Amino acid sequence: MLPAISSPTRDIRPLDGMWRFAVDWDNTGIDDGLYTATLPGTREVAVPASVNDLFADEDIRNHVGYWFYQRTVRVPRGWDGERVILRFGSATHHAVVWVDDTEVGRHKGGYLPFEFDVTDHVTAGDTFRLTVAVDNRLDNTCIPPGSVVELPDGRRQQHYLHDFYNYSGLHRSVLLYSRPARHVSDITITTDYSGTTGQVTWAVEQSAPGDIRISVVDQQTGETVATGEGAEGVASISDVTLWTPGIGGLYDLVVQLVDGDEIVDEFRQPFGVRTVRIDGYRFLINDEPFYFTGFGMHEDHETLGKGHSDAHMLQDAELLSWIGANSLRTSHYPYSEEFMDYCDRQGIVVIDETPAVGLNWLMAGGIIDSGGGETYEDGHVDDHTQATHADEIRRLIARDKNRPSVVIWSIANEPDTASPGSVDYFRPLVDLARACDPTRPVGYVNVMFAPHDVCRISGMFDILMLNRYYGWYVDSGDLETSEAKFTAELDGWMERYKLPIIITEYGADTVAGLHSIYDQPFTEDYQVAYLEMNSRVFDACEAVVGEQMWNFADFQTKYGFARVDGNKKGAFTRDRRPKAAARFLRRRWHDMDAARYGRRDHRAR
Repeated sequence: MLPAISSPTRDIRPLDGMWRFAVDWDNTGIDDGLYTATLPGTREVAVPASVNDLFADEDIRNHVGYWFYQRTVRVPRGWDGERVILRFGSATHHAVVWVDDTEVGRHKGGYLPFEFDVTDHVTAGDTFRLTVAVDNRLDNTCIPPGSVVELPDGRRQQHYLHDFYNYSGLHRSVLLYSRPARHVSDITITTDYSGTTGQVTWAVEQSAPGDIRISVVDQQTGETVATGEGAEGVASISDVTLWTPGIGGLYDLVVQLVDGDEIVDEFRQPFGVRTVRIDGYRFLINDEPFYFTGFGMHEDHETLGKGHSDAHMLQDAELLSWIGANSLRTSHYPYSEEFMDYCDRQGIVVIDETPAVGLNWLMAGGIIDSGGGETYEDGHVDDHTQATHADEIRRLIARDKNRPSVVIWSIANEPDTASPGSVDYFRPLVDLARACDPTRPVGYVNVMFAPHDVCRISGMFDILMLNRYYGWYVDSGDLETSEAKFTAELDGWMERYKLPIIITEYGADTVAGLHSIYDQPFTEDYQVAYLEMNSRVFDACEAVVGEQMWNFADFQTKYGFARVDGNKKGAFTRDRRPKAAARFLRRRWHDMDAARYGRRDHRAR
């Protein structure tokens, strides 16, 4: 899906701000026609934001089902004759949308944008009543999956198998925008280079046939560096600026749909000229070895929950730069378009992940809600789950395929891959990801329960991504034993698969301010010792091409005896104060060879 942009032929009206709000306590609001009039009461809600932490009311926070949002929207009178589109950055996890009394669409999936053409339901210059019912319920047809339990007293509880809080609501911006009847509907860009000459290949789809003009513009200078014509084509860029980790470097593909001399629609698609490939144990960006330093991250802040905020995004990005990180994984769902745009501009390398987390009924230990049984069975992870998973892969790649920052597609986090059922479940999904985009490596993130001699699916993928917690969940407090076991396991992965390895998670829960002269888990001292041990293991393994600590910052989870006000594995606290681990990582990552590791130099910016 193309982003919503402003251009000479397109206009945007943000709908963020305060909306009317009502809780559908009995989940009967749709049948009762709650959307046909002004919502009852006077309660309001902020958009974008998660609902859960905004109100001093635990019943609202714990509600399982529908919340209703509503506001009045005026269509600009200058949009007469244009198509009018209503666009949502995300709605977690389901949405039903009405314009006045008419349902205009439904959407399933909590982390990617969706839109509806409402032209036939609105009038330029007039207002309409916009109502959105957002449903936070998860079942096995969802990605991520879950189940709703009805308690004897009539209350509902949402159970799920992922270790982060099920924040819900309109987490990203809502937009009303216009576009011409004949418009650009999709663009696919691929790039290559030879010496100092870049090559950009495009394929443009439009809503109706007609002539197309192409120009390539350097974002830094504003200079047009190449031109072309047609829905498909190739252009050369002399003295090309490559998109480079830590630096960026973007061009715009300017697509103009024309009718004679008239420009019918104009769309500018940013892109970067860069290549990604794997050579033995090396991960190459622009044919230079790249070593990933950084974190798995969460969209998670106090008050906002998973709501997007440019200020919070910038703070997090600046802390990545300060600590010397050059990359991140969007764990465990697609991030906002605004964050991804920033990564493109600033040269932050991204492992882009689907919301396929919690596909593992073997997980337990006071963290998740597994009730036992096999992972791959009816009612757990089954054909319905797989169909939704496939949709998420298609939609993620469709949204982010033109982003130079994205170098790997991660199609799942910590699924059950020890089970024989994992083979038939994942094989078509891997094939689908490659068919959607043959230019990037495809991977998934492996869980500790499925090492090299147990996992059944790692051979399907282009790269190995491992989450390992030796010294925390295994042999907690015994770093000497942990180092030996971790080293031995990595040797096994190398011997069996001969692929590059990224350690996508390693971490230890740490209470900020807690110290000990001993290697005592939960202290800041232990977190540093734990990181030192892991670093020795990484440095000794030829196949390891990256380390992404879990997690960037402490984050909220569901209640559980293994979680004290959330997950405390962050290098930073939830309010972004550095722990001792942050100082250790900063020294380590800034001391690495800049040419080899492509680190972002905060001082040079």
